[in-house]
Amino acid sequence: EPPTNIIFSEMTENSLTVSWTKPKSPISGFKVTYTHTEEGEPVSVSLDSEESTVSLSQLSPGSTYEVSVISILGLDESDPIKDTAMTLPDSPTDLRAINITDTKALLLWRPALAAIDKYAIVYGSGTGTWWCVYQLSGLEESTTYTVTITSQLGSQESSAATTSFTTTSSGKDGDGPRDLQANNVTPRTALLSWKLPSKPAGSYRLTYETEGHENKEVIVDASVTEYNLTGLHPGSKYTVQLQVEGGGEYSTISTEFTTDPLRFPFPSDCSQELLNGIRTSGEAEIFPHGRQGTPMMVYCDMETDGGGWTVFQRRKDGSVDFFRGWKDYIRGFGDLSGEFWLGLDRLHNLTAMTRMSLRVDLRDGRESAFAKYSTFEVARRNYKLTVNGYSGTAGDSLSYHNNRIFSTRDRDLAPFITRCAMSYRGGWWYKNCHEANLNGLYGIDVKHQGVIWTSWKGKEFSIPFTEMKMRPASFSPPARG
Repeated sequence: EPPTNIIFSEMTENSLTVSWTKPKSPISGFKVTYTHTEEGEPVSVSLDSEESTVSLSQLSPGSTYEVSVISILGLDESDPIKDTAMTLPDSPTDLRAINITDTKALLLWRPALAAIDKYAIVYGSGTGTWWCVYQLSGLEESTTYTVTITSQLGSQESSAATTSFTTTSSGKDGDGPRDLQANNVTPRTALLSWKLPSKPAGSYRLTYETEGHENKEVIVDASVTEYNLTGLHPGSKYTVQLQVEGGGEYSTISTEFTTDPLRFPFPSDCSQELLNGIRTSGEAEIFPHGRQGTPMMVYCDMETDGGGWTVFQRRKDGSVDFFRGWKDYIRGFGDLSGEFWLGLDRLHNLTAMTRMSLRVDLRDGRESAFAKYSTFEVARRNYKLTVNGYSGTAGDSLSYHNNRIFSTRDRDLAPFITRCAMSYRGGWWYKNCHEANLNGLYGIDVKHQGVIWTSWKGKEFSIPFTEMKMRPASFSPPARG
């Protein structure tokens, strides 16, 4: 029996809640499927039989979605109930006031992402408000104004973008800095700028905050007229204040801005960072569970084979010692921009989220080769390796190590006569003992102790450059413009 009475509520620019009435006959669960009517692939969410509501997130603003709900009983599915819902348009961003005089101010903002009909601008000094075009005039001198702008589409209205500014005094500058504004706003950065006062001060106290996060504060020299904020949260409204340090007689100026939204505000790996529009390889902050929390710094390869690879091992110059103990291999070591090992705990967490593929890149001067594996997983128990589905040009030297546990010089549980990690000077998924030894001794071509990929260069050659990296097996890199 299908559910009935589908209802939408709590709509925002990127989320909505779906509710329905359960059928009276027994069922084992529900499946909710939602699809962007113009450009989206269907996405499904499974729920148990006790649920009758679900929140859909990471939706596009100002967009129509078709939502269907079906009942499930064992392997059987009911007919779906369907309806469409439209998310709210997103608000304009990076709103700021410039060219501020004693009677005028020019408003600038970035337009909404969604197609909209018009913008509504409201401004006032705390005593009444009125409608106006973007050029504000007839203002009162030495007065702090607050401006809000919303996007409007039919009867729907976005959340508001807000900024504040203070008009100057006629014929003179204020005692403190003035005309504070945010420029070049991105999802994670913003460049603040201001004009110096007529009376110099020693230093300024700059504070900025967004809802749900602690207030941050920096002291800047009085000769500075701009400051770059970094590490901001995407799609968040920030309030900024600038005041003379230790000078109570000086006025405080403030502004507000909203960082640009991202498709994945908390990317769980480098593939989602690529979909956020980051096309340059380098260090990045990811959130392994895809939500706000303690981030992890990783190195993203955004160029090789379409990009989106989370790099977890690199050898390039022998500057980092890889002949280490168990705790070091669990925690990780080295420099993300140089030689490093990300850590077994992190490998497990990343490969446990979704099915991952593995790529191994090898280089010797101008000669290069690679090995790809369609399945790559590191288990929690003894960090056992699962790897299969080889393709590439380097030959398959890793499938030999499939289903092997990780060994180090001080922890080798493998039931072999040879203590492989000690004999071959690395931490690895040794068998009896190796066909690949990418964590071996750098630059050592004897005793099979080097950085080895047997099927490419044999066991008597230590490979000068190696990189091991992963990305979701289902990931399809976006087309490059």
